[in-house]
Parts: sequence; C-alpha cells; structure tokens
Amino acid sequence: MSGALAQCSFGTFPAPVNALPEKRVLGCSRPVLTILDNKPLVNLFSFGMCSNPANPAVVAATAAALGVFTPMPCLPVAAGPWAPGCPKLLIGGSPAVDQDCKLFCAYGGVISFTMAGQFTIQTSR
Repeated sequence: MSGALAQCSFGTFPAPVNALPEKRVLGCSRPVLTILDNKPLVNLFSFGMCSNPANPAVVAATAAALGVFTPMPCLPVAAGPWAPGCPKLLIGGSPAVDQDCKLFCAYGGVISFTMAGQFTIQTSR
C-alpha cells in the first residue's frame, strides 16, 4: 500500500506510508507493504506533533516548560508488525498489509490508514 496515508491517534495529521520496491510485488504500479514494513523514516514518517503524555520527548518538553503540556514532533516507534495482516497473500514470506491493519506505537498510539494507496495487485519480473 505504498501511496497510502496513515494517521496516529496522537498525531496532528496523516502522513504517507512507504513500501520499498525490493519485494517486486506491485499494486497499482506501487510496491505493496508487508507486516514488517514498520520502520521509522523508511516506511513511516512524522504525523506532525505528538500529544501523547507517555512519549518521552513530550514528557521532557513538558518538564522543561515547568509542567505546561508541550507536544513534540511525532516520530513513530513501532511496537511490533502491522496487525493482523493478510495471511492469504504472502510477500517474501510475510503477510501483506491492507487498509484494515493497525500498527501500535511504543508510546501508546494506534496508527491506522485514512486512505488506501492501492486497489489491485500484480507481480513484476
């Protein structure tokens, strides 16, 4: 689902999700995500400002502001793979991701898709 948009429950805006072309499976001429495509700054980008009080950057900024809640840039830290995945569609041995999958951030946010980036699947050689 390269080309899709996702949103963190604690972020301020959606961001694109990126799949690398290494798996050679395309949907609408774009690489397809697997459940293991959860790397910050590779597959996932900033969702704006994080408002989660459990995020260590937010905790530090709030403490520095003498207790005034201070959101900080949202850089997602995946707590595991996308779930649940599509077990009937394996790509390189890993289930593909569809628009119903969720990714959990180590700081408590839930990342979900706001727009699917692909609607058909084809393989390339």
